[in-house]
Amino acid sequence: MSTDTTLTGGATGAVRAMPLTFHPRPDSVHARAVGGRFNTLRWAMVWLTQLVFYGGVWLTWRDGDTVRPALWMDIPHERLYVFDHVLWPQDALLFAFVLIVAALALFFVTALAGRLFCGFACPQTVYTMMFTWIEARIEGKPAARRALDAAPWRPRKIALKGAKHALWWALAAWTAITFVGYFTPIRDLLPRLGTWNMGMWEGFWLIFYASFTYVQAGFAREAVCQHMCPYARFQGVMTDAHTRQVGYDSRRGEPRAHARSAGAGAGDCVDCTICVQVCPTGIDIRDGTQYACINCGLCIDACDTVMDKVGRARGLIRYASERELAGRTAAILRPRVALYAALLLLFGALGAWQIATRPEVRLDVLRDRGVLMRETADGRIENAYVLKVANLTRDEVEYVAQVEGVPGATIVGNDRLRVAADSVASLRLTVSAPDDGMLRGAQPLDIAVAPHARPDERASERSRFLFP
Repeated sequence: MSTDTTLTGGATGAVRAMPLTFHPRPDSVHARAVGGRFNTLRWAMVWLTQLVFYGGVWLTWRDGDTVRPALWMDIPHERLYVFDHVLWPQDALLFAFVLIVAALALFFVTALAGRLFCGFACPQTVYTMMFTWIEARIEGKPAARRALDAAPWRPRKIALKGAKHALWWALAAWTAITFVGYFTPIRDLLPRLGTWNMGMWEGFWLIFYASFTYVQAGFAREAVCQHMCPYARFQGVMTDAHTRQVGYDSRRGEPRAHARSAGAGAGDCVDCTICVQVCPTGIDIRDGTQYACINCGLCIDACDTVMDKVGRARGLIRYASERELAGRTAAILRPRVALYAALLLLFGALGAWQIATRPEVRLDVLRDRGVLMRETADGRIENAYVLKVANLTRDEVEYVAQVEGVPGATIVGNDRLRVAADSVASLRLTVSAPDDGMLRGAQPLDIAVAPHARPDERASERSRFLFP
């Protein structure tokens, strides 16, 4: 175990060396179960998030005469289906806005209430709760689990550990199947699982995601929050003394004394250590604000229960800022909160504008590299192009091609193309222009396509027309 030392001074000026341990709890944290409003809210979030995750993959949506998954990332055809909406690779900017808004929302919540997301909605927290629930049902309470860990490998231990890990693997496997089901329709995936009749990448992600879930939720647990999660490391730049986090009121709680032996001047903390026993990351909140605290509120539930039993007021541990715990006034609206809120509104509005102005047709123009240009018998110059037309509407559309920018330029041959709904089609286009000697070299040429019935809804792209 890696250690270092730090020097502290007391009231007399004496200096003593105290060990600083980077891994204070090398053993697994077996947290004690506790009831209360925050524990209830945490389990409500587990049910909500997993209902969305496990249930969303089974939703279907009707597109004309076909039925498809309502939420489906169709990688081979480069489509993302979200109910009635279909997103294309060209909508990458919209994905960027979604990610930016999500990050800013996280920063905003962190500035107001610390690692609230970690304690209630983070996937690591959610799946750890599910896995530890299974563990507690099979191996018993924390003391029994610790005793079982220390016991030699005998039939009882093998049976209990085997049952637990079998259920863990079953949950991890179903989680992996659900995850892959958002890329390969799950109704098509499940029948092929028995014969392992699937692609290489499907098999890879099934194995990887199941193993990842099993290791992260079953073994890593609090180590992810303490040592692996980057959010735990940089959250300090988003919080300040006004941020409301789970905190211990030392002014009220100290000095600690057992309820039966408490005398005059004793604090309200009875040193029962239940707040430590219920902590999923194994920290002591009475030591002050710590980066490993995920703001789950379980220590609040535990402390409130003890305060009720000893007849003292709740709130010895509560959501409060450092300033509030010090008896000072805390501000909710402050520069960093205002900045996060303003950026959140800005990028949210930009994302909404991106959706509202999303075109119904997109056009890519590719020059025919085989023939740069050719001269016809009547002295005209022809250039060939390939038009890639993406129809983003829900109906089949006939598009008409148009050219502008080069005097006398016309389209030779077919200038129309029918494109099915949410599809891409190609049109080979030949453009002819007179060679009157006035233009030489590459000249700008605008090529556009528009629905035959709605010529004003056009998409255009600039290319080059080559003269001798």
